[in-house]
Amino acid sequence: MTPVVAVIAPGMMGAGVGRRLADGGLKVLTSLKGRSADTVARAKDAGMAAASDEEIAAADFILSILPPGDAVSLAQRFVPALKASNAKPVYVDCNAINPATVERVAAVIAPTECPFVDAGIIGSPPPPLQSPLPASGEARMKGSPRFYASGPAAPRFAALREYGLDIRVLGGALSAASAMKMSYAGITKGTQAIGAAMMLAATRAGTADELFKELQSSQKEMFAWFKRSLSAMPPKAYRWVAEMHEIAGFVGEDPTAHELYEGAAHFYERIAEDFDADQKDVAALAEFLGKGSSPS
Repeated sequence: MTPVVAVIAPGMMGAGVGRRLADGGLKVLTSLKGRSADTVARAKDAGMAAASDEEIAAADFILSILPPGDAVSLAQRFVPALKASNAKPVYVDCNAINPATVERVAAVIAPTECPFVDAGIIGSPPPPLQSPLPASGEARMKGSPRFYASGPAAPRFAALREYGLDIRVLGGALSAASAMKMSYAGITKGTQAIGAAMMLAATRAGTADELFKELQSSQKEMFAWFKRSLSAMPPKAYRWVAEMHEIAGFVGEDPTAHELYEGAAHFYERIAEDFDADQKDVAALAEFLGKGSSPS
């Protein structure tokens, strides 16, 4: 029987995942209660159908894909509907949260008797599936971000590989997937924070040209990665604040690492505030990254 999947919420990643599953032939539900006109349009464009909490609770899978600070509250919101539902969908938390937060979400869901899966997404939102639909699951997964999944019900979630999601089941603890996500994001987004902070510091010190030339000369691969990643970072910075706090919790037994990621959270918070205001730092970072580019 073809499963019904609910994806909450239809942000950039959620809508991309929803479109991928809809392209794969599934009915995809989402919640649009109180959402903006832009969000409603994005969900509609992705082929996602608006549904009530009760309708979502009758699906086969619920994928929670939203800012990490909202992971617990979303689970709490659905408890009454899930308790009342006979369907008992697999609840998949795909958010950038640390293992301790995973355990909190799992504890919220436990009284509903719904299977729980921890998942961590690594990669960009998936592009639409090619038409005609590829015959095999392997071909359908092309372009999908990696969904690392853990917990006893993870193999059930892996059935969505046939509909275009690259799902990789991990052994070990229930929260192994989030431990993987925290470790990876701590490296990539932590490095971005350090790189951007130093580029802005060099700009303030009047040595931006010299730093640019040195990075271009001695750190070609790293600098190319910085150019790609930091150019797209400012509009996403607000989402990374809570993620850095989650990573700080993940490394909490190491006080120096905890302090490092709390600092990264404050850095992204400042970038997010600047992006919504006069964009002084955002413009300075863009100018640094664009040095040496040919005029259009």
